[in-house]
Amino acid sequence: MRTSVLLSRGSAPSEVVEAELDGPRPNEVVVRIEAVGVCHTDLSTRRALGNRPAVLGHEGCGVVERRGADVASPAVGSRVVISFASCGGCGSCRAGLPAHCASATALNGSGRRPDGSPTILVDGEPVFGAFFGQSSFAAAAVADARSCVPVGDVPPEVAAPLGCGFLTGAGAVLNVLRPVPGDRLLVVGCGGVGAAAVLTALSDGVEVVVVEPVAARRDLAARFGATAVASLDDPVPEVTHALDTTGRPEAVPRALGLLRPRGVLALVGLGPSRATLDVRSLVLRGLQVRGCVEGDAEPSILVPELLRRYRRGRLPLDHLVTTYPLADFDRAVADQRAGAALKPVLLPPR
Repeated sequence: MRTSVLLSRGSAPSEVVEAELDGPRPNEVVVRIEAVGVCHTDLSTRRALGNRPAVLGHEGCGVVERRGADVASPAVGSRVVISFASCGGCGSCRAGLPAHCASATALNGSGRRPDGSPTILVDGEPVFGAFFGQSSFAAAAVADARSCVPVGDVPPEVAAPLGCGFLTGAGAVLNVLRPVPGDRLLVVGCGGVGAAAVLTALSDGVEVVVVEPVAARRDLAARFGATAVASLDDPVPEVTHALDTTGRPEAVPRALGLLRPRGVLALVGLGPSRATLDVRSLVLRGLQVRGCVEGDAEPSILVPELLRRYRRGRLPLDHLVTTYPLADFDRAVADQRAGAALKPVLLPPR
C-alpha cells in the first residue's frame, strides 16, 4: 500500500514522502497511525544511522486496518498502542519480561524483519524500517500483532507514548522500585519518562523529589505535588528510592549518596557506559542498583493499568503532551530540547 512516511537522512531536515508499505505477514497487522510520540531513542538512532535513509518512530497509536492470516486479536477497527517487539517464546518472554527478549535486537533495531525482508520502500528502494517492530513516523505502519495493545476511546495522542516513554517511567516505579506511601522517591530528569514516573508515584501516594534543570518542567512537577529542585547540588532530603532518567554518569553516585540504607536506584537512561561507584558504600549501606528496560513491563498488562488510572483522573498524562503535524518533526524536537514541549507527539496526515 502507498502511505506517507517521515524520512530521515542524517542531520538533514526530515521530510514527509510517499512510500510503499509491505503487506502484513501472517503474524502482523497494518495500523493507520493517528499519533506517534517522539522519544530520545529515535533521535539517538537517527544520529547513529548517519545518512542512511530511515523511517523511525516507536510510540505509535492508531486503528487496525488489516490483519495477517494468523492474527485473531486485535480486531480490525480497534484502536491500539504499538509497543516494542518481542518473540513471545524465549525464557524472558515466557516469564513476563518481554523487554529482555532474547531476540530484542533483531526485532527492534535491525531495520528489517528478522528474515531480512524490508517493510518500507521509498522510490522502489528499501529503507531502514521495522524500528521497534513498527516505524510509526508514518500514516500507516506494519507491526507484530503481539506488540499491539487495545486502548479503547482514549485520545491517541495520550495513548501513543504508552508504547515506550510513559511505559518506561511508570514501569520503573511499579515494577522495579515499588515504593509505597511513606517512602520518598527521587527522580533525576523530568522529561517524558521522568514525568510519567513522577505522576505514577504520586498516584500511589508516594512523596516525590524531582531534580530537573528546565524551569518549565520543574514547575509542572511542582504543580502535581512533587518537590522540585534544579540540581543535585541543591538541598535534597534523604530518599528511599531513586530513578535516573538522564544517563549521565555523574548522576549515579550522587543519587546513591542520597539513598537511605538499603535504598534502591533504578537506571533507565542510556548515556556513557561507565560511572564511578563507591563499592564500599554500596556494601556497608546495603544499596541496590538496578538496570531497567521498558519499565520491565509486559505492555498487555501495564498499559491497561495505566489507562485505568488515566480514566479515573489519577494519572493526568494529557498534561505532558504537545502535538505537532508529522511534517513538523524538527520543530517538535527543537521545542523539546528548549523545554517548550515535554513530550512531543506527531499527528500524521489523514
